[in-house]
Order: sequence, then structure tokens, then C-alpha cells
Amino acid sequence: MVPRRRLCQGQGKMTTPSPRRGAQLLFLAIMAVTVAAIALLFYALLWKAGNLTDLPNLRVGFYNFCLWDQGTGSLRCRQFPELEALGVPRVGLALARFGAYGALVFTLFVPLPLFLAWCNSSDGEWRLAVGFLATSSTLLAGGLGLFLTYTWKWVRLSLLEPGFLALGTAQALLVALLMATILFPQRAEDKSKLDSY
Repeated sequence: MVPRRRLCQGQGKMTTPSPRRGAQLLFLAIMAVTVAAIALLFYALLWKAGNLTDLPNLRVGFYNFCLWDQGTGSLRCRQFPELEALGVPRVGLALARFGAYGALVFTLFVPLPLFLAWCNSSDGEWRLAVGFLATSSTLLAGGLGLFLTYTWKWVRLSLLEPGFLALGTAQALLVALLMATILFPQRAEDKSKLDSY
């Protein structure tokens, strides 16, 4: 009698990718994009000090508002109440700062619930991460929008520098992350239903 050959455990899986492998790659991509968004927010808000324009004759940011002074021939930084006379309201600027820097804080909380939800297969922790992402995205869009509304007289699109580009890219990544995290659990549930058949 010829002994039967045993089938290797991985032999049948070589041609078709495992649904679990696809889910793992998607999770790793979500984590990588989260880290990229955090890095961009750190760069724009801390490394560049929130300055959206930093030129020799103009520096405008969340905490710096310096315009060229013809009399002295140098940059002159304005503070309140002088900024209010220029049309920049104190409350509006405070809300813009809160939005931008609050987005950074909430985004810092995203990776931990994502990781715990993945490890524990917990829907509640995943929803917490979705909530943090929704809050971050809303705060950043609101803060950046308010700031540009009040400073558009001095800041033009051609004058915006890497700090603004980093914030805009971070906003796009946060929206993409929000969409991915909303859709991801449903796709994972569908795959688990397929596995049970």
C-alpha cells in the first residue's frame, strides 16, 4: 500500500490571498496614514510654529502676525487690540487656534484605540477612534477656515508656505482615515461571514 501524501498546511493557500491578510494590510495602512497625519500636524503647528506665511516682509500664523512697517523698514508684530483694529477679532482667532491645535491633540489619541480595537476585536474601541478622527477633522477644517477668513487680506494663495501645505495635507489624510475607519469594520464583518460558510 502506497502511503498517502499529507497536504502541507500552507499548500492550499498559495494561490488565493487570505482575507485576514488583506485586513492586516488595511489596518497597517490605516496606522501608517495616522502616523503621517500626526507628523504633518507636528511639523506645521510646532516645528513651523503655526506660521502659514513666513517671508522676510510678512509673517502670518496662529500666534504671529507681523506686517512690514514702511517707517522702520522691518517686520512689526501686531498684538491685540491693534489686531482688532485691523479686522482680526480676538474670539475668532482664539477659535481658530483652538481648532488647529485641538485637532493635533485629538489626532494623538487615535492610534491607541485603533490598536486596541484590532487586538481585542472591539467595536466600541474602533468607534472611539472614529469619534477622535471625526472631531480632529472637524476642528482642523474649522480652525484653518476661520483663520484664512480673517487673514485673507494679507495672505494670498501664492504666499502660503509649507506649513499651510502640511495642514492641508493633514486635513485630507484625516478625511481619508475617517472614511477608511468607517468602512473597515463592515468589510471585516463581511469577510468573517464568508469564512463561516
